[in-house]
Amino acid sequence: MDLLDRYLQAVKKHLPWQRQDDIIAELKANLEAQLEDKEAALGHPLTAAEAEDWLKQLGHPIQVAARYQPQRSMIGPALFPFYLYVLKVAFLWATVIWTIVAVVQIAAQTPSELTVLAAVLRVPGMLMTTAAWVTLIFAIIEFVAARCPGKFPMLAPPAAHWTPGDLPPLGQQLSGGRKPRSFAHALTEVIFGFLFLVWWLLVPRHPYLLIGPGVLYWHASPFQLAPFSVLFYWWVVGVNVVQLAWRSADLIRGSWPRPRTAQTIVVSAIGLIPLGLLLSVPDHAYVLLRNPALDQARYSAALTSINLSIQWSAVILCAISVLELLWGIGRLSLDRYRKHAAAMR
Repeated sequence: MDLLDRYLQAVKKHLPWQRQDDIIAELKANLEAQLEDKEAALGHPLTAAEAEDWLKQLGHPIQVAARYQPQRSMIGPALFPFYLYVLKVAFLWATVIWTIVAVVQIAAQTPSELTVLAAVLRVPGMLMTTAAWVTLIFAIIEFVAARCPGKFPMLAPPAAHWTPGDLPPLGQQLSGGRKPRSFAHALTEVIFGFLFLVWWLLVPRHPYLLIGPGVLYWHASPFQLAPFSVLFYWWVVGVNVVQLAWRSADLIRGSWPRPRTAQTIVVSAIGLIPLGLLLSVPDHAYVLLRNPALDQARYSAALTSINLSIQWSAVILCAISVLELLWGIGRLSLDRYRKHAAAMR
């Protein structure tokens, strides 16, 4: 049965990689035996609707895979597989971002074994902070879902809002080479969007969150950000609020599996505004001297280099954003053309 194979494919993605093949072989044999018994009892092969009902009773693929994981007791059993998935993704991206920031900080200082060791020793603390935020968010989700059942359908157990018919085809992707978005993927995007927004709002009062120990060098340096940075900062906040609100609304409405080409276009268009502000700064003076009269001769070359680097970074980011916007518009136009052509046949 194609639907059963698709179901097993979805389960396999969330199994321990060392035992995936063995578990899937065992699970497939058991389910095929159950299928034969069920069809024998009914006296006919299962229809598509009956097959979907049967698989839905088995449970969401992530929950089925969770039965083969070591026993754990935290968060709720319905949400824990999603919590674990999000936590793994959060650790991955937190480590990537931390590595980039650490490399920049070390490059800005005089590299030594001590600076590298200090950066490495801060990794456990960073991962613990990440885990604490993710756990807190899932604890809130668990609390709200338990006390307000039915009011927030996206917080219900996964089996309540999934159907086997939504499983991706075997070894295939959606049109345009895009993989189907899962509930866990959509929830991860919302959580990461929230965490980024909180982090970004804390940066002005706690610049250590952005540049770490480099904040001491910044305060002692002769440079300061130009006044435009305040407006740029709040535009970035606005763009992320729009994106987070849109994705949260999709999650609440249950429309997260649908293509979000229109959302990408709108967010990309709004995102061009802060980049446009960067490019329109007079004389591209993004960074200024705190005491121009005293430091102009000594630091003018460094100041010019810093501003030029920021300018070219803004140009590259703007070019990427424009290409992303044009790509989204082209993809939306192509999808509509295909639908129109299909309707005309």
